Amino acid sequence: MGSSLVSVAEQLLKDLQRTYSEIKQIPDDLLIALRFVFGPCALQALDLVDQHSVTCVSSPSGRKAFQVLGGSGRLYTCFTSCHYCPCPAFSFTVLRRNESLMCKHLLAVILSQAMGLCQQEQVSDQQMTHILSRQPEAST
Repeated sequence: MGSSLVSVAEQLLKDLQRTYSEIKQIPDDLLIALRFVFGPCALQALDLVDQHSVTCVSSPSGRKAFQVLGGSGRLYTCFTSCHYCPCPAFSFTVLRRNESLMCKHLLAVILSQAMGLCQQEQVSDQQMTHILSRQPEAST
């Protein structure tokens, strides 16, 4: 993906955050722009946000991860700091084919933060270690 598209995406998300904080909704022009920049995963990500499927998990040591309950019922632990999601769509569409900036789970995390709709959960450092050390299931 080109750096200009990344810049457009960053500006779009800033505009969304500003607008949503002012009027508590996303106007049609921003919805169209989201769909244009992020493709079909934009609407899927917004659906995950509407369903309150995004949780920011944090521990006393300051570690933070985001968990997204996918439409299939599977829980994905996403990391915005390194732009990573363990879902198959991220591996295939983002990493392998370079066709998208991010998957719906990662976009849902970013949108929920921008809109102030991210659920919060405090866990112990031991629980966070367990969350962070989980290995993605091998594909068969």
